[in-house]
Amino acid sequence: MASPETDRAAVDAETIAANPTYQLLKSKRSGFGWILAIIMLVVYYGYVSLIAFEKELLSIPIGSGVITWGIPVGFGVIVFTILITMVYVVRANKEFDDLTEKVKQEVLK
Repeated sequence: MASPETDRAAVDAETIAANPTYQLLKSKRSGFGWILAIIMLVVYYGYVSLIAFEKELLSIPIGSGVITWGIPVGFGVIVFTILITMVYVVRANKEFDDLTEKVKQEVLK
């Protein structure tokens, strides 16, 4: 036999799942996450493909030094990862958190 807390949790989960604002939040967050994931995969696998198929391009020295183009391009992939994470966090802190609060207010009426 289910306890009252279990029944309330099930009703709350169903109520939240049926909420149109929650559906909007879920759709926006998921879509944005997939877009960023695809962009990151393209950048990462593009870099790996360069390493695999265009070694000569990445082995060209920069100027007269010993550093090759592979170093800054690899560093660029790392920086890009940090930047794309920041983009997600900024949007999550603004839009997604606001929608989450709106869902809480609507459900807890």
